[in-house]
Amino acid sequence: MNSLNRSTFSGNSYTERILQFGEGNFLRAFADWMIHEMNRKTDFDAGVVVVQPIEQGMVQMLNDQNGLYTLYLNGIKDGKAISEHQIIDCIQRGINPYEDYTDYLANADNPDLRFVISNTTEAGIAYSKADRLEDTPQKSFPGKLAAFLYQRFQIFKGNLDKGLIIIPCELIDRNGDNLKKITLQHANDWDLGNEFIDWIEEANIFCNTLVDRIVPGYPRDKIETLTQDLGYKDNLIVEGEQFHLWVIEAPESVQQEFPAKECGLNVVFTDNMEPYRTRKVRILNGAHTSLVPVGYLYGIDKVRESLQDPAVGAFLKDAIFNEICPTLDLPKEELDQFANDVLDRFRNPYLEHALLSISLNSVSKFKTRVLPSILEYINRRNELPKRLLFSLAALIAFYKGERNGASIPLKDDNEVLDFFKAQWASGDIASITKNTLMNTSFWGKDLTEFSGLQEVVETNLKDIITNGMIAALTSHHKK
Repeated sequence: MNSLNRSTFSGNSYTERILQFGEGNFLRAFADWMIHEMNRKTDFDAGVVVVQPIEQGMVQMLNDQNGLYTLYLNGIKDGKAISEHQIIDCIQRGINPYEDYTDYLANADNPDLRFVISNTTEAGIAYSKADRLEDTPQKSFPGKLAAFLYQRFQIFKGNLDKGLIIIPCELIDRNGDNLKKITLQHANDWDLGNEFIDWIEEANIFCNTLVDRIVPGYPRDKIETLTQDLGYKDNLIVEGEQFHLWVIEAPESVQQEFPAKECGLNVVFTDNMEPYRTRKVRILNGAHTSLVPVGYLYGIDKVRESLQDPAVGAFLKDAIFNEICPTLDLPKEELDQFANDVLDRFRNPYLEHALLSISLNSVSKFKTRVLPSILEYINRRNELPKRLLFSLAALIAFYKGERNGASIPLKDDNEVLDFFKAQWASGDIASITKNTLMNTSFWGKDLTEFSGLQEVVETNLKDIITNGMIAALTSHHKK
């Protein structure tokens, strides 16, 4: 059986216009797929040169296949469960700067280069004081980027037309702003001069982004079946869900150069990405966090099974549409569409997402993902969000660490686990509720100060512990 490469598959060649830091599953199933779509449907003509950002990586494997790989997209699309695949051909070659730093820097000489895309993990955008311009290469991603930009500045003698559009995909807040700040710090550390610093500021655009697509990655458990179906060997097969969202905070000029909208891709260009970040955190992440203690104590183990259960599914939908969405400022139709997309993602038959895997550090997750919706609901409606407070009661019950007589493998900071262990040792529901809600190290404020909140949570917690989650949820739904 043949292996996938450009001698066995006639992939297209494109002008090298994008430098990409990272060769992992996410970028190949997300950004590179979108570039592939734009190349197919417009005259974008953008080839990708991939830079391996750390010493151990997959660039050699990528080069063995001449940049080609198969992408499977699995999930709910237009209301139907669909699995489809295609060969992605936008990557032209890969570079390992740890083996050939000169080859890496030579890309700065390319007059056609226009974009930098990255995903070097959340820890990738970090300042490394040890980095030096003379290093071959610098240890950190921002260090490598600063050296690359300085090389480009010198080659093109500070030409403002030769700056780059830099679109990081790392999952940190204000990723573009942080990357720019660290890049400028290196320029100062290395005494590269005010002209270079001005060129970074004036000629280059650092975009803040929000990315969203679940990418399970390499389908190790079914690779033999997929290989037989494809008829060729591909060591870089990657799986992703159908849903995708890329929010890019950038000047309007970037949208003119990056024709995602023309291809029908779910890419949002905006001058303020915060409403979209808030939407994702509150609806997607907030729904997950609200669901976990309710669904798990109900006896369900998977996210998809939760949506299939009439009672748990109805509870989650009510929480999303009636208590979370009304606290957000985007147009209602946009919020409803996003919420429905989230529910389709939860129903994805190709993904099995365990509730326990989402339960890690549930207290801090509840604080950042759910509590803001509770407080904003109270602020806007002057009433209590009953479903989200039921979830809070379920969270306290979850940290009792017991489901139907079996222990729950709780995973959280020792401070959290020790607190709940001491609380549940007393067995007094009233004091457990009060002490939990008053714990400002959990919530950043004393939740007992909100009128009626303590009483609602205590009543729900007592119902869950006394009668069990199934009966409690049924009773709650009738109220």
